[in-house]
Amino acid sequence: MELTRNHSRRRAGRRIGKIAGILTAAALLATGCAAGGGGGGDADTGDLSITFIPKQLNNPYTDVVLGGGEEGAESAGFASTEVVGPLEASASSQVSFINAETQAGTNVLVIAANDPDAICPAVEEARAGGAKIVAFDSDSNCRDVFISQVVAKDVALIQVELIAEQIGGAGEIAILSATANATNQNEWIKYIEEELASNPEYKDITLVAKVYGDDDDTKSFQEAQGLLQAYPNLKGIISPTTVGIAATARYLSTSEYKGKVALTGLGLPNEMRPFVEDGTVTAFALWDPAQLGYVAAYAGMALADGSITGAVGDKFDAGELGEKEVIEGGIVIVGPPTVFDAENIAEYDF
Repeated sequence: MELTRNHSRRRAGRRIGKIAGILTAAALLATGCAAGGGGGGDADTGDLSITFIPKQLNNPYTDVVLGGGEEGAESAGFASTEVVGPLEASASSQVSFINAETQAGTNVLVIAANDPDAICPAVEEARAGGAKIVAFDSDSNCRDVFISQVVAKDVALIQVELIAEQIGGAGEIAILSATANATNQNEWIKYIEEELASNPEYKDITLVAKVYGDDDDTKSFQEAQGLLQAYPNLKGIISPTTVGIAATARYLSTSEYKGKVALTGLGLPNEMRPFVEDGTVTAFALWDPAQLGYVAAYAGMALADGSITGAVGDKFDAGELGEKEVIEGGIVIVGPPTVFDAENIAEYDF
């Protein structure tokens, strides 16, 4: 597997505070590894280092998150910032990077886990060496805090509402997700399934399939094509992943299913704008990804300087985004989701 180490400072081409109020978070029910009690915040922070390890590099969504993370790291006062990670989002692909950062003595690791458990032996070695661990985007079972986009159930409910509106409240739907072990994706899907099963408003909607594109554009495109071939009566697709929804939209836009099969999920406005404008997609949702990385960096500094330990009730300053609090499960929520459609999508640039 080809591995990439990127020392450059990515920029999202925008200020973190530019788009207020479009944050979301998937508040996953995770087992935190944080200890209790707040610290004194008096540690020497003059030479602290932070490294971001995303699920994979060269992913448009990830690029925006990392741009916010690097901006946050600089603003928070880290002396050095790095981004390292795999080119493929597999369960074990992040372990070698964690090991390398442990050997380098990196003070803070910010990780979006491809698998909640596969990284933990390597993470625990890093923790034993004194590193603070921040999970973001996709949680793990071995971290100090998790920076989450929104409450997981809210992310699920908005996607169910959107697909129900677009298919007239009845018909077969499918889900095209990222990797089978992604904690954020699976949490959203769990709530989607529960809502479909329990809410009488959705009694005429049937979930017929769940497929995984592994956050790979080509595979996601092929999975979307396969769904339409396998389920000729399919009325809609939910893709709770920016890679998956963009690939599915590209397939639908030039197929006989354009205008006949609805598509919603979580997407980047800049990627989805052409498909909204040409009528392939009616509406989808997301948060501001840059703010997710930004808060993660500030949480890392608060852990490293002893201001917080990850205990429930701990609070820390997140720069332009204000004060954040650690809630049950060692989770920090960034904000609520926004729906993008033809009326508002031109207002957003990320």
